[in-house]
Amino acid sequence: MTSSENTVRRKVICFSDFDGTIFMQDTGHVLFDKYGCGAEQRRSLDEQIKSGERSFRDVSEQMWASLNVPFDNGFEVLKETLEIDPGFREFHQFCLDNDIAFNVISAGLKPVLRKVLDTFLGEDESSRIEIVANDASINGSHWKPIWRHDSEAGHDKALSVNEARLQAREECEDGEVPLIVFIGDGVSDLPAAREADVLFARRGLRLEEYCQEHNIPYIGFDNFAEIKREVRAILAEDQEKTQGVGKPLRFNPRANMWRRVSSKQAIPRFVALTPSKEERMFLWPETFSEYKPDQHMDDAATKTQSAKTAVHS
Repeated sequence: MTSSENTVRRKVICFSDFDGTIFMQDTGHVLFDKYGCGAEQRRSLDEQIKSGERSFRDVSEQMWASLNVPFDNGFEVLKETLEIDPGFREFHQFCLDNDIAFNVISAGLKPVLRKVLDTFLGEDESSRIEIVANDASINGSHWKPIWRHDSEAGHDKALSVNEARLQAREECEDGEVPLIVFIGDGVSDLPAAREADVLFARRGLRLEEYCQEHNIPYIGFDNFAEIKREVRAILAEDQEKTQGVGKPLRFNPRANMWRRVSSKQAIPRFVALTPSKEERMFLWPETFSEYKPDQHMDDAATKTQSAKTAVHS
């Protein structure tokens, strides 16, 4: 461990996607293809999501409902099919050694992800990983997602990331904003990825392509061994910057604006700088949804109106 890693520094929170990131395959796809709707119909349903014809939540409910297998039997095909990134265990140990909170963040089902981690990592190591995902009701051969959020995505990953950020900030006596690291592979990760200070995108996949197309700062990776090397360097850079020395950090400028937000509940000013209305709607669907007079004006609605005022001012 280097001296910079031994130095007291601000809190670091790492979020990683699961399917296609920690594991090379998608757990849901493996199950659907073997015990559910089948690969051909799954691809057809995926196209309905991509085209906008149906929501992710709607299509996912149909896919999970198509399964006709008990949990334990279904898990056998996962154990036989899934491949874990060869550098993941070493990276996770690095996080433990350096007091980096590591979280899985996924649109999948928590019982499935936990069982996979228990099997591939062992229950002790698995228990040190927080899983932020949808729950599930599995009765016999019938599977039904229990969605984490009441949204078209089912799980608002951006909301989950920011909830963790605010909680960590509240736990710090000086109110310091934590450093958020996000690791992903697909466009579905983008809403959460845009909330991170440092973004890792698996090379050659859709998240990297999207980042390149839209000039979003990111670090490409092929395996978690590369992420470990980069995060170690970033910790040193962050410590130097905190002490007022060193080169500029490789941060996502939008997420880094959180440092300069005076109120914990404020809508970041960078929202107003988003290039287009379409991108704002995609990245912050709750914030930029159309206001309906018959809705209760709770805190979330109040923030929505404030954000709209900021954008149009």
